[in-house]
Amino acid sequence: MRHSFLATAVAVAVIVAPQAVRAETIFGAMAKAYENNSSLNSARAGMRVTDESVALAKSGYRPRVTGTAGITNSWSTGSKGITSHSFGITISQSLFDGFQTRNGVRAAELNVLAQRENLRNSEQNVLFDTAQAYMDVLQNRDIAMFRQRNLAFLDEQVRAASARFDVGEGTRTDVEQARASRAGAQAQLEAARAAAISSAAIYRQLTGSDPTNLSPANAVAKGLPRSLDTALATAFAQHPAILVSKYLIDAGVYNVKSAEGAFLPQVGLSASVSRNHSSFSANTGGSTTSESASVGATLTVPIYQGGAASATVRQSKESLGQARIGLDVSRDQVRAAVTSAYTQLSASRAAVTANRETLRASRLALDGVVQERDVGQRTTLDVLNAQNTVLDAQISLAQAERDVVVSSYALLSAIGKLTARNLGLQVALHDPKEHYNAVKDKWFGLRTPDGR
Repeated sequence: MRHSFLATAVAVAVIVAPQAVRAETIFGAMAKAYENNSSLNSARAGMRVTDESVALAKSGYRPRVTGTAGITNSWSTGSKGITSHSFGITISQSLFDGFQTRNGVRAAELNVLAQRENLRNSEQNVLFDTAQAYMDVLQNRDIAMFRQRNLAFLDEQVRAASARFDVGEGTRTDVEQARASRAGAQAQLEAARAAAISSAAIYRQLTGSDPTNLSPANAVAKGLPRSLDTALATAFAQHPAILVSKYLIDAGVYNVKSAEGAFLPQVGLSASVSRNHSSFSANTGGSTTSESASVGATLTVPIYQGGAASATVRQSKESLGQARIGLDVSRDQVRAAVTSAYTQLSASRAAVTANRETLRASRLALDGVVQERDVGQRTTLDVLNAQNTVLDAQISLAQAERDVVVSSYALLSAIGKLTARNLGLQVALHDPKEHYNAVKDKWFGLRTPDGR
């Protein structure tokens, strides 16, 4: 890119107070976002929430143990009072629940896989937004620098026009035209400074730090597809939005099976142990103690559940149908995103070449117009127009160079490869499997794996 270190340093001085810091790269900015971005950290927390759904589903395989204890006092007219103490333990275990637990566990596992892809999609979005914000800061600072230089040039034109008018070589019109151009340039400079400050705020939101000294950035060098067909094939196979839809379809199939299990017989096993101690009033004295234990099996055959089970099955089937349509929606969205990013990248590269030639030619033209004006063959207005052409070319080139970089990252995101791992960011990679493996088979415990 043609963002020079000097240009960036000057723009920083224009917009914020200068700070002596080490230059930051676009990869460093994305590494900060990967570690600090609040939206991404929220998505990771949501991933941990979803992990617990597997443990919840597996609880259907496990026994239920209940302890009971009680005390009662009873008396009546003409009879002695009785105080009874009782306690017991009951254990129940489902032996067969119509495959509801098994299908529920499988659906929960697939939902976890879908949520992992959602997390990867969130990671891609944050990294792309960061890359875009990084380039916006560079572009807007460069534009502010161009407009500041333009203002200095117009100040000189006002001075020169006034000097020529004073010696009778120019007109009042030349002076006023120069002043009008300078006033407009001042307003445009303030707008450019505001845009630079705004883009810096977005950068701060994404990365958690201010953009003090950003290095020039280039388009992605590796991982980009060589053709649109290759890009689409890669996206359809790897993009997280499509994988999410596929996992949700599979989970929906198991949800339907789980709902249908409510129509099947259920078998449960239960066992209980209890002890009861009764003591009589002090007038008569005496006490009794009894102990009991039981073991039994129960067969439950559903006959009619008020229509709830049927409605649940129908609802699950409709959700499955919606998930299948969602896959088509995701594919259409990915296809559009890939096509747009691929064509935009090609157009931006062509725009860079064209704008570089435009800038070269407009600078030569400006030099010629100034020389011709000095010998009376051109007017001040001609100079102002030529300078405006140079400024437009500078801004267009800065925008095109920004678009090349942003489009390359957009294409990498559109095919599903804009991740910290693929980019080789210098960060500790977040592995959602670690939390999942820590909780999926947990039988008890209130603390989360991180100690909370």
